[in-house]
Amino acid sequence: MLTGVPRRLNLAALTDDELQRLVGPDRAVTLLPDLSLARLEGRAVPGPTVTETLTPQPLEDRAWGATPEQARAIGALHQDLLGVGAATRGTLYLPGISEVRHVRAYVLEPDVSAALRWSETPDDPAHGWPFVQLISWLRDRASGFACVLTSSARTPYAPALSEEIDVHLHPDCPPLDLLSAHRAHVLRHGRAQKVQPDADWVRPWQAMHALNLTAWDRRGLLLPE
Repeated sequence: MLTGVPRRLNLAALTDDELQRLVGPDRAVTLLPDLSLARLEGRAVPGPTVTETLTPQPLEDRAWGATPEQARAIGALHQDLLGVGAATRGTLYLPGISEVRHVRAYVLEPDVSAALRWSETPDDPAHGWPFVQLISWLRDRASGFACVLTSSARTPYAPALSEEIDVHLHPDCPPLDLLSAHRAHVLRHGRAQKVQPDADWVRPWQAMHALNLTAWDRRGLLLPE
């Protein structure tokens, strides 16, 4: 587990699929020869920095979007989220492994924290396209899961998330249908914890991040400090 000091992801410990999703197919092709040799030699290949604590930076709201098409998609998803009762908590820049670092934060009472995510400068256009994430923390872990994460992203997460997170991808699913699917996924495990109206928005995401760090450390994905 991290202890406050940023560490780097070990690209050589990723699966080939994870590598492609993380850096894009083109760059993965150029990296694979060195990674294959590194795996044979038991050598690490440093990748992106991973921090223990999420550090969202508030942004002044403006007309977001790197292209007119992306701007329209962001605006439409925002309106759809408001239409299902989401309360906005501002726009943030959230550094992390993924290049998708622009986030508009929301809360959907009684038990869902939501994020509308996109990238203004994606290396891969597919990674930058706007998508919605919904997270609910379960009241107990009798099912073996701590929380449920439902997303409309087009590509799976990389590295793979903790086995304690029940992850569901519904690519390009509209927010109304995504929320319905999310609530159904949560119901399979019982009841979710309520989200307090004045609670810190980043808290459930930080808790999920901590689960992932533990899982990645266990897999040897994080290089020693």
